[in-house]
Amino acid sequence: MRLANKKVIAFVDEEFEDLELHYPVLRLQEEGATVHLVGQEAGKTYIGKYGVPATADLALADIDAADYDGVLVPGGWAPDKLRRYPEVISIVQSMDAAEKPIGHICHAGWVLSSANILKGRKVTSTPGIKDDMTHAGAEWFDEAVVVDGHIVSSRRPPDLPPYVKAFADLLAQ
Repeated sequence: MRLANKKVIAFVDEEFEDLELHYPVLRLQEEGATVHLVGQEAGKTYIGKYGVPATADLALADIDAADYDGVLVPGGWAPDKLRRYPEVISIVQSMDAAEKPIGHICHAGWVLSSANILKGRKVTSTPGIKDDMTHAGAEWFDEAVVVDGHIVSSRRPPDLPPYVKAFADLLAQ
């Protein structure tokens, strides 16, 4: 399995977009990666926009970004909550500084915007936050997936297959 020995953080909070969390997690696990769901509280069950639960394996406060090979930020309304946690911002900034894969889809670009790491980067997102992305200094494209260095971005659930493939390919390098 090409992702054996790879460890990935997948952030979780209330009202995550169900498919944008679970699909990437399952695909990466199928390729051998260890994926930890990380939320404000370890053991807490968070409910997605469409009712699918996800229980955090670990708390944000217990995470050292140096122990992980990449991070995934799901969309939905969770990113608006996640970006308010200093630990999330710190983890994303650490991953960026180390040039480790950062995947974000749909509204998850809000987290990268709040982490102040988008200036000069090429990205996509749901068109609804295009202005937020460009105001953060990113160049926005209406494409299924955009890869700029170690940052992989995508628009919405129908784009999940090429998004997760691009993230997994980057993680495998």
